[in-house]
Amino acid sequence: MSRQLIGIDAATYQPHALHSAERVWTETNCYVDLWIEVLHALGLEPLAAAAFTLSTDFEGDQWGFFKFPPEDLRALYGLDVEEMNVWRPIEEHIVEQLELGRLLTIETDSWYLPDTAGVAYQLEHQKTTLVPERIDPAARELGYFHNAGYFELSGDNYDGVLRRTDELRAPHVLPPYVELVKLERVRRVDLSTLVDGAIALTRDHLARRPTTNPVTRMRERLGPELDWLRSQDLEMFHKWAFGFCRQCGANAELAASFVEWLAAHDDTSITAATEAFRGLASATKTLQFSLARAARGRAVDVDPVLDEMELHWDTAMAPLVARYG
Repeated sequence: MSRQLIGIDAATYQPHALHSAERVWTETNCYVDLWIEVLHALGLEPLAAAAFTLSTDFEGDQWGFFKFPPEDLRALYGLDVEEMNVWRPIEEHIVEQLELGRLLTIETDSWYLPDTAGVAYQLEHQKTTLVPERIDPAARELGYFHNAGYFELSGDNYDGVLRRTDELRAPHVLPPYVELVKLERVRRVDLSTLVDGAIALTRDHLARRPTTNPVTRMRERLGPELDWLRSQDLEMFHKWAFGFCRQCGANAELAASFVEWLAAHDDTSITAATEAFRGLASATKTLQFSLARAARGRAVDVDPVLDEMELHWDTAMAPLVARYG
């Protein structure tokens, strides 16, 4: 028997505008993109919960893997997200929790996800996270949120994702990391209450913002790393660039969208931060293109774009701190 919670049709599902093709970074990371679509499908505005982009920092060798904090989702929407003990086949957990009106986030392997065709599907094993919304064990079908949309899979892919093969059920294979998403206390509040909640989160994340310009520290790390980059193949470059460039640029673009939403509903004095964050997102894409050329042995001068990125970060934070700091 098929179980489905929200009632989504993969053929007609419309992703949130944050995943439009016009954006500089069409994807952020698997966890943020996933939650954007889950919140959207639940009738909740993901932008209101994006204040966490203001406290993201450069962590020494890469940008932080930014995420919607569970405490923010609880404060704003009443969502409870907590780690779940996986003690039986994951398929059984999905069936029961959907029957209880709950969702699960499940760490899995992109090798079995057809929506990653041409990138990872049947090409390489990559850790990622999905949220099942429909399951039919008899038909071996799964409807799920992943990255920037809602998709379906079946057959051998179903067996692989849910670890039903002998190889994936072997005793030495660790169970996946799973979170329980409890919807019993979800609140769909009026706009004024939502804005007040977003402002409270903004103040909290600004209080935990980087103490120095993170782009400056990124720049200091990059200097010695350029020679290393030239000795690496393209596959290693992409792994490195995900944390070094994409997480910086994608976080900045999401921050721009958040500040734009906040300015529209609270105070237009912060509008300059929107443009500065967008500038940072675009400049980071330029930096990534330049570093890709450097990885192929070409001479590049990244100082001008790094100058621009440093200025964008300072310019973005100033009006936000003045208004909410």
